[in-house]
Amino acid sequence: MLGTVVNAGAIILGAIIGAFLRKGIKEGYKDIVMQGLGLVVGLIGIKMALEATNMLIIIFSIVIGGLIGEAVNIDRRLERFGEKLNARFGSGEAEFVQGFVTSSLVYCIGAMAIMGSIESGLTGKHEILFAKSVLDGISAIVFASTMGIGVAFSGLAVFIYQGSITLLAGIVKVFMTDAIIAEMTATGGLLIIAISSSILGIKKFNIANLLPAIFIAVAITMLVARWFPNYI
Repeated sequence: MLGTVVNAGAIILGAIIGAFLRKGIKEGYKDIVMQGLGLVVGLIGIKMALEATNMLIIIFSIVIGGLIGEAVNIDRRLERFGEKLNARFGSGEAEFVQGFVTSSLVYCIGAMAIMGSIESGLTGKHEILFAKSVLDGISAIVFASTMGIGVAFSGLAVFIYQGSITLLAGIVKVFMTDAIIAEMTATGGLLIIAISSSILGIKKFNIANLLPAIFIAVAITMLVARWFPNYI
């Protein structure tokens, strides 16, 4: 769990620093920093999405995952959780929920979060999560400087998410074939691109409602590998 603890701690520390710097940064600087970060997030998403080896798997994953997420309304549930945190710990600022939701999704979606947690759980090594901690800590400073202290609470989401994977690493590792990792990463990449679009103000997506697509990609790839092994 050391890697996850360090990762969550780096996010919280970075967010505190960013929230402190926020008061001294002019709106113009905040806007340009957020635009730059949005572009970088988009680049990360594009690189992840290019890992796709089978477009049909990605298409079905997004469609089925989106329908499931919409039925459960994950996006609204996540927002409500953020609102409760804001009411209890925040200052009532409108950007608190946006900071919490956006940063939680960015930090939890991606191969580094999953594979780093598996490595931590199986081998006791934390190199991937330590590297992720540096990246997340730096981005938390930028996020919090524009969206406030709500970003710090995404450290809690990371701790629960990655910690759960670490504890279940022995079970999860069995399913993490190269094909599954590729399709899962590509699907996650599309969601990262959607986050970039929201940050840049191009189009707001209900990104959390698309989260099941990542797990649907795993399930579909497993089924295809079992019944149509020559197709992937």
